Amino acid sequence: MKPIRKAVFPVAGLGTRFLPATKAMPKEMLPIVDRPLIQYAVEEALAAGITELIFITGRNKRAIEDHFDRTPELESELEAKGKTALLEVVRDVLPSHVNCIYTRQSQPLGLGHAVLCAAPIVGNEPFAVLLADDLLDAATPVTRQLVDAAHQHNGSVLATQTIDIKNSRKYGMVAGTGVDARNTRVERIVEKPAPEDAPSDMAVVGRYVLEPEIFDILRRTQAGVGQEIQLTDAISTLLTQRPVFAHRYVGDRYDCGSKEGFFQATVAFGRKYHNLTVD
Repeated sequence: MKPIRKAVFPVAGLGTRFLPATKAMPKEMLPIVDRPLIQYAVEEALAAGITELIFITGRNKRAIEDHFDRTPELESELEAKGKTALLEVVRDVLPSHVNCIYTRQSQPLGLGHAVLCAAPIVGNEPFAVLLADDLLDAATPVTRQLVDAAHQHNGSVLATQTIDIKNSRKYGMVAGTGVDARNTRVERIVEKPAPEDAPSDMAVVGRYVLEPEIFDILRRTQAGVGQEIQLTDAISTLLTQRPVFAHRYVGDRYDCGSKEGFFQATVAFGRKYHNLTVD
């Protein structure tokens, strides 16, 4: 497999679960303690060797672009006041060797369509996809785990976790044949099935490494669940042509697309990384 240098961040969603906070601010900019969700995802990608960040944006997402841009006036003020620690924090938001590319998803046609919007930029290379709503805390970043698995097994890789089968309607669910302790060759994947129709209790979470063949498949994929172009449906076709693996990642997941998960992440990260306590 070629080196994996590019990562796609679908950030065009409206974030309606967090209204009114997200009325004028992207949900990806909601902070967990002192960093927005999107920065955690970007840092995870960088730790996996990614050097090109592709953001699939929509209306009212300018704050994401501004966050990863330089702010000379703020840097000058911090420098003049001798606030060197804060100056380093601001300057280190994005390393100088990393490129950011922004492109619009003109219509909310689903995750599969958002990924397809990146096709002209990604080209004929394998790439990662990170959903910022899923905040994954791991000693070895989960995207790094997927990249390593992709190179080891020469195929696409999906991050997975075991769930209570009664929650299958929230996930893409996979089943297949185990190839080692943490990787399964996927033979079936279903988007948000009823518990009685789920192929297993193995659920896909918001991290993927995909081969570029997925783009041609997405171009032919019809709207599925929710009348959206589902990435899961395209992967179902991909696995008939190329190897696709489910990687049971090592780490903790916080579903920050929900208020409960967002609160849990804030408390956990505050305690673990900032020595904060809650009475």
